[in-house]
Amino acid sequence: MRARDCDSAMQSAQLEATRAAFDSVAADYDGPRGNNELIQRMRHEVWRLLDDTFIQRGHLLDLGCGTGLDAVRMAEQGHRVTAADWSPRMVERTSERAARERVKDRVQTLTVGAHELGRLAGAEVFDGAYSNFGALNCVPELAQVARECARLLRPGGALVFSVIGRVCPWEVAHYLLRGQWARVKVRYARGVVRVGMNRQDVYTRYYTPREFFEPFAPHFTRRDYRGLCVFAPPPYLTSVRERHPHWYDWSWRIDRRITGWPLLRDFGDHFVIVMIKRDPRSTT
Repeated sequence: MRARDCDSAMQSAQLEATRAAFDSVAADYDGPRGNNELIQRMRHEVWRLLDDTFIQRGHLLDLGCGTGLDAVRMAEQGHRVTAADWSPRMVERTSERAARERVKDRVQTLTVGAHELGRLAGAEVFDGAYSNFGALNCVPELAQVARECARLLRPGGALVFSVIGRVCPWEVAHYLLRGQWARVKVRYARGVVRVGMNRQDVYTRYYTPREFFEPFAPHFTRRDYRGLCVFAPPPYLTSVRERHPHWYDWSWRIDRRITGWPLLRDFGDHFVIVMIKRDPRSTT
């Protein structure tokens, strides 16, 4: 078997394992762990950026829709949403949520991974796309996603992506204090990393904002990016909020105000990046 065939087979196996892992948690993904206060704070920060970016009602593409919390919320704001995910069980949850919240007429669901947007060959042009909580970290070839997003979006259309970052001071401190040196190194790996979820494997990559933007640069301009959970603790550190609730609230106020500053915006558990599609007819 040639090296390219081996790589393709390995990618397919990793994608299947990742899908199985997310299928396995879909039923209770919004339970106490998936719906804790820290995650909701992060989600609301992304919603704020979505609202600032998509001021006019339009047709949006949700990449990695999960259980549909974002898709339903954007539909409630008046947008039409095509919600896509690689996990069939997650797509089912999104469809059920849209029906329950009575926005089924504005939410279309598709079992399509972000790595296979070529399947949307006959789709109408979208006004924008978004992705939350690191779904794009699980894509094998980010350049392919960039090309497909450029094809699917109208000129001037926006991308708003929440991505798991490479440099998270909270995580470094958390694992160093426990002597888990190997775990500290995970985010700094340059290739695919296997991480556990529900006793299964998810295959992911970590990025700095600059690394993530590079494959999008031929088609998009970067309008803005900011760190998320730079000062505020990441979602898995619920004990910080429980022990220090006042400090926790203060940390989020600081996070909201200054994590868009140079240098600081390169840190955090996640970062949120906003990109605008270039008009191919423009010479500037």
